[in-house]
Amino acid sequence: MEQACRPLTARHKAAGAKTVCLDYHPAGFWLYFPTASNLTQGFITLGSAKSTRPRSKRAGVAKVTGTGSFRPPVRRRFGQHFLEPAWITKTIQVIRPVPGDRFIEIGPGKGQLTFPIAKAGARVVALEVDRDLATQLREASRPRVQVITGDVLERDLAGVVASVFGANIRARLVGNLPYNLSSPILGSVLRAHRRTGCFLDATLMLQLEVAERLTSAPGDRTYGPLAIFTFIAAEAERALVLPPGAFRPVPEVRSALVRLRFRPSPIPVPNPELFERLVRSLFTQRRKMLLNALLPMTKAIGTDSPRVLLDRAGLSPERRPATLDLKELVRLTEAVASAPGF
Repeated sequence: MEQACRPLTARHKAAGAKTVCLDYHPAGFWLYFPTASNLTQGFITLGSAKSTRPRSKRAGVAKVTGTGSFRPPVRRRFGQHFLEPAWITKTIQVIRPVPGDRFIEIGPGKGQLTFPIAKAGARVVALEVDRDLATQLREASRPRVQVITGDVLERDLAGVVASVFGANIRARLVGNLPYNLSSPILGSVLRAHRRTGCFLDATLMLQLEVAERLTSAPGDRTYGPLAIFTFIAAEAERALVLPPGAFRPVPEVRSALVRLRFRPSPIPVPNPELFERLVRSLFTQRRKMLLNALLPMTKAIGTDSPRVLLDRAGLSPERRPATLDLKELVRLTEAVASAPGF
């Protein structure tokens, strides 16, 4: 690593620095300048000179603070985006933590939600994949906060709840989910709850497009598997819509805060594995009539023709998958399960 010194800027002189040195690095360079009391440093990433603001929700640069503390750069691969203070307050108002609550938090980041929740008297177990941020959270050493480092998709969420809070305890869930992983994380949450009933509710920050899919109803343009699988486990509502400016770095899309209230399924699903397989198959053909949309499934399992199955379920072959509600999808699943050869 090569080091070079540069002339002072007015800002550096105001901070009491006498020299500025750069350590070159393949990905950027380290910036050092001594102040009257300590050494201030930061890492500057290389990028286009035309851009002064990160364009992606996952992009960012390190910042040097007046006290000389170092703030780590935003990790692109983790999809990090941090709430602005005004929106932290609004989010906490939706969550409404109270003393004695038990929270699992996915992606606590800098503790922007973690610490206000703990201050309200709740206990928080925070799952953070970024080791640097996890270390900073531990060093902050707030009461009632436990930090676990690791990837939430590699964790058994029901097992985490049982191990930290005890068996048969239902926890609340909160998370500012990365755009690129929101659907897999939601799937993990729903599967954990389906197995053990481990959650009371969930308040999750999502890309607006995902939130619309999650809260949609039969006949809506965005209605599909995500809304169906969620409705089996919870009532979903959109609590807030956030502009791009609510985050740093600024994303290119809007976000939404979604509230899930977990409850038993309004209609029993007797064969969950077959039900999920059928729903996913139908919605790969969502624009086709049921008579044609059901054909790939019947061929794959070698059962009755689509028309026979639809007659047995009491469904018109001219309808389309996106018009079916949960009750009708369950009837169709039962028709497939009872067919000869299944």
